[in-house]
Amino acid sequence: MTVAADFEALYGAAPDGVWAAPGRVNLIGEYTDFNDGFVLPLALPHTTVAAVSRRDDGVLRLHSGDVDGGIVQLDVEALDPLSGGGWAAYPAGVVWALRAAGHPVTGADVHLASTVPTGAGLSSSAALEVVTALALNDLFGLGLTRPELARIAQRAENDFVGVPCGVMDQMASACAEEGHALHLDTRDLSYRQVPFDLAAEGLALLVVDTRVKHALGDGAYAERRAGCEAGARALGVRALRDVDAAHLPAALERLSDGTILRYVRHVVSDNDRVVRVIALLDAGATRSVGPVLTDGHASLRDDLRVSCPELDLVVEAANAAGALGARMTGGGFGGSAVVLVEEERAEEITAAVRKAFAGAGYAEPGIFPAVPSAGARRL
Repeated sequence: MTVAADFEALYGAAPDGVWAAPGRVNLIGEYTDFNDGFVLPLALPHTTVAAVSRRDDGVLRLHSGDVDGGIVQLDVEALDPLSGGGWAAYPAGVVWALRAAGHPVTGADVHLASTVPTGAGLSSSAALEVVTALALNDLFGLGLTRPELARIAQRAENDFVGVPCGVMDQMASACAEEGHALHLDTRDLSYRQVPFDLAAEGLALLVVDTRVKHALGDGAYAERRAGCEAGARALGVRALRDVDAAHLPAALERLSDGTILRYVRHVVSDNDRVVRVIALLDAGATRSVGPVLTDGHASLRDDLRVSCPELDLVVEAANAAGALGARMTGGGFGGSAVVLVEEERAEEITAAVRKAFAGAGYAEPGIFPAVPSAGARRL
């Protein structure tokens, strides 16, 4: 059955419309978004699809075809931040955030189905938030722009669910374009679509899902965010984005806390890596991006310390088998890695990673090509 047909079976009437929002994978620029920095994500073909109808009686009904359980019914007037609620907290948080911003959202019936892997660092939560925000924007005629919808979705995750994420995931889901990566300045949400047609160059970007589930609400992410903010205060800047890579050695000399020093070094250098990768893509030198990815992984592993043995093994095995470069992507502590390969060697490198995982006694990873896809849309 389709999502619309499932909606009708659940709620007894056809939906007012059906919307989709993608997950994302980040090519480069990790833990930079909450430091006002640069990121370069792309949307995946994997989407969360929502069939939605407007209600005007204050009732919010939510159902997911991917989670056991029935319809979750809530009162929009009584939505309570940080009160738990599992998956339903994400769409409920969007309703709360819209209402908190003064938008007259008076209820909805929602049915969801997703192909975005959960816990893999591919932004299943952002896809869920953005598809809800876009549907409600259309149904209630709110007139919000894509960046404004992304900010609403981020606020839902920050203030309602309680995860202190930056805005990259929501912006990628809301604004990405097919065949492009999204060069986003997270300070002012200005962005540029950077052509990223890998197939035309005989290349592929593989996503390797380690099957190690990560949860950003467990405190490690928040600790690193707090450390970065402490580093900015110690250096007298608004955010670490304001530390130029050329001045990084001098900045590090001013930091006495070794942990904060490592965090600062990672963020400033990864911002610089985003700039370098965009310059390479603009120059048509996509293959030269590979070593920058591998450098980024070393920084995430050694300075930020958010990798794990499975992610390290992906990078080691892929590069040993002839990949152009690889790195973990997303929040870390599990999740996924990206591997840039010659398309003709994709199967060989995939087999090498699977063999390495089997040899280490790890679960078999999920591996698929990241095809730069379209952002959120009405179907």
